[in-house]
Amino acid sequence: MRKLIFLILITIFTVQTMYSQNNSIKQRVESYRKVTLNANLSWLSEKEKKIIPLFIEAAKIADDIFWKQNFGDKDALLSKLTDEYEKEFVKMNYGPWDILNDEKPFIKGFGEKPPTANFYPSDMTKADFEKIKDPNKTGAYSIIVKEKDGYKVVPYSKAYSNEIRKIADLLKEAAELAENPGLKTYLSLRADALLTDNYQPSDLAWMDMKSSNIDFVVGPIENYTDKLFGYRTSFEAYVLIKDPEWSKKLERFTGLLPELQKGLPVDEVYKSENPGSGSDLNAYDAIYYAGDCNAGGKTIAINLPNDEEVQMKKGSRRLQLKNIMKAKFDNIMAPISELMITPEQRKYVKFNAFFENTMFHEVAHGLGIKNTINGKGTVRDALKEQNSALEEGKADILGLYIVTKLYEMGELKEGEVMDNYVTFLAGILRSCRFGVADAHGKANMVRFYYFEDKKAFTRNSDGTYSVNFDNMKDAVISSSAQILKLQGDGDYDGVKALIEKDGFIKEELKKDLDRINSAGIPLDIVFVQGVDYLKF
Repeated sequence: MRKLIFLILITIFTVQTMYSQNNSIKQRVESYRKVTLNANLSWLSEKEKKIIPLFIEAAKIADDIFWKQNFGDKDALLSKLTDEYEKEFVKMNYGPWDILNDEKPFIKGFGEKPPTANFYPSDMTKADFEKIKDPNKTGAYSIIVKEKDGYKVVPYSKAYSNEIRKIADLLKEAAELAENPGLKTYLSLRADALLTDNYQPSDLAWMDMKSSNIDFVVGPIENYTDKLFGYRTSFEAYVLIKDPEWSKKLERFTGLLPELQKGLPVDEVYKSENPGSGSDLNAYDAIYYAGDCNAGGKTIAINLPNDEEVQMKKGSRRLQLKNIMKAKFDNIMAPISELMITPEQRKYVKFNAFFENTMFHEVAHGLGIKNTINGKGTVRDALKEQNSALEEGKADILGLYIVTKLYEMGELKEGEVMDNYVTFLAGILRSCRFGVADAHGKANMVRFYYFEDKKAFTRNSDGTYSVNFDNMKDAVISSSAQILKLQGDGDYDGVKALIEKDGFIKEELKKDLDRINSAGIPLDIVFVQGVDYLKF
């Protein structure tokens, strides 16, 4: 009888635990607001309309590659699941780890996500890596596999050969249809890049491709998923439609980059490089996301290429994804500001300020220096896995610095800088809900606590926040100088200490985030997308 009672109790406990877990996953799925990706395509040419489905088909294949990089066998994982919410959440996260909850496992049988992702053997240590003799072991476009006699470097073109050949064929087909010369050249070179793992020629061609109505960003691009070293890049894709009206508004800012670089609040040696003169700013509507950019939180702007040599030679292109920004502002930012910003300052939270903060965040990636001042090589190489978090922090704070300077220069005339400061604070409260598993999350926390220390904002007795204008302006300047010096010095230990000190969510802020979550404000957005949702 005791054994029977014990078994019954165990069964009840197991059922309750499973129900609680499934209910929790259901809540996580429902914490994302579904947004249908669409745009007016009627003004495009007939050939441009024919190219878009080819882009989407290629993007889906890039999506499959990212599954392999982030987790492994997608179908094997999904086939084991019977709960529809579990399946949906696995698809949203490209694996069993909750990206916006510090990548904690949410499927039974899986532990913490390995820092190696699927770029390296899961049991590889940094010491193992250092023993590899191959000079290409740090390559951005390769994986490391374990063999009987040690480790082997395998280029992406071989590791994902079947998928890459299909993408390349689709790009060549699209190039045949392309009427814009820049688009035609870029697509042809990007197909070659995928097959040869040499992406620089296509990156340079993409920099020259500024007049096309449609755009396709595809390939191994960002290195956030590789948390062992930050060397390896993940596959992703965006299908984009240019917004000519908003793009025209942004043209004049690119010419100001050299002047902004010279005015950075740091010693001359830390701003001695000149940003490429080919940089541009444009606004787009996104109609398809795939791979890395579609996992967890959704990107609202693009600043590419990441290749430092291309940036030095031609600059970078900053693509503002206007429809995605608007969806996040309306569904998330505005409700958060009503709850968390003091009533007297809520009038300063505006979409235009959100757009500007995001835009100049991307501009700021191109400022400062890409090479250390003391012979440690590039900033990226010197700071290793700490680089991404500091670089995102630099873009955040220098973006706000740029806005401040542009108001002082009379280049920004609509609104006032207080709009950008208060909207920035509300933006931190929005984005720190994503956790600190990725570089952006760590950067948000370091920024938040730096501002708190400098009294740039006040947390009021009623739980709302208010910006202290003068302190905020001073903090923007001093933080900019701090980050630029850390980068220029290649100070790995200093950056690591900074992130370890403040790169996490502390107790008081956690309570504020719980208030936001309890209010039912969406955590982020998830897309309903594809050819069927487009208006041709």
